[in-house]
Amino acid sequence: MAERPIRIVFLDAATLRPDTALAPFSFPHVLTRHDRTAPQETAARLAEADVALVNKVRIGAAEMDAAPHLGLIALAATGTDNVDLEAAKARGIVVANVRDYARATVPEHTFALILALRRSLLPYRASVLAGRWQAAAQFSYHDFPIADLAGATLGVVGSGSLGSRVAEIGRAFGMTPIFAARRSGSGGRPDAVPFPEFLARADVVSLHCPLTPETAGLFGAAEFAAMKPTALLINTARAGLVDVEALAEALERGEIAGAGLDVAAPEPPPAESPIMRLATRPNVILTPHVGWASREAVQGLADRLVANVEAWAAGTPTNRVA
Repeated sequence: MAERPIRIVFLDAATLRPDTALAPFSFPHVLTRHDRTAPQETAARLAEADVALVNKVRIGAAEMDAAPHLGLIALAATGTDNVDLEAAKARGIVVANVRDYARATVPEHTFALILALRRSLLPYRASVLAGRWQAAAQFSYHDFPIADLAGATLGVVGSGSLGSRVAEIGRAFGMTPIFAARRSGSGGRPDAVPFPEFLARADVVSLHCPLTPETAGLFGAAEFAAMKPTALLINTARAGLVDVEALAEALERGEIAGAGLDVAAPEPPPAESPIMRLATRPNVILTPHVGWASREAVQGLADRLVANVEAWAAGTPTNRVA
């Protein structure tokens, strides 16, 4: 009797770009794609699955218990906070993620935000469309601040592949990168700058660290008060690293000059949420978690996602996190 084909369920396929091609699997299989899956739908959709493909849908112990055939949770992402890793380990379920696919796209998005804010690109564009150039009656006008990156200090929180690449790009602009030491003072790079000194020196602070109990709320009222009034905060990592209410108050008081944000909690944020109110400020840019989403990066992620499933099916799982 022939073996049953491997049943693969993609719970949130619409999180990938519509022009992304998912390569066919080489083994007998049945692939079911759902554009999105609500929390109450997850267990039923995984009931017969051998493999779950998932980006942000939560898979906890209850969902695993409802899926007796589940052997692999293949994440279409690097982050693993939506999967209960301990529960997976206890049940012998392999969890694999995709790493380093965003080493070009996230740093480029980071610098898009930095440049737009340092040069006031959005306020200038809005003023041109409103007729300000004609009203100025001269070749140029200077309504909004403009500052070069050359000579500025780039403060990077997190020295993994993304933080290191951001530092490399910063050097190419003539910036001086510094890396933040952990608040606890333990571990990290030998050249890391103590956190209070880091805050005082940085002209731009860019976040590239995971969200952990140690980093939750890393930037709040005290940290903003310690920063330069001309400094920018850029967060393309995790929303929980920043106290949004404290950020709004810091901007209102002029304790920092602006912020570029690509993450929120929850996502999408409610229309009346603090971060949406913050986004109406001229010195704030909020983008919808697209720093990772270049055409090249997402296709690379999809290719590695398929490779992780192929490796698991061959009995040699790769990129295991559980």
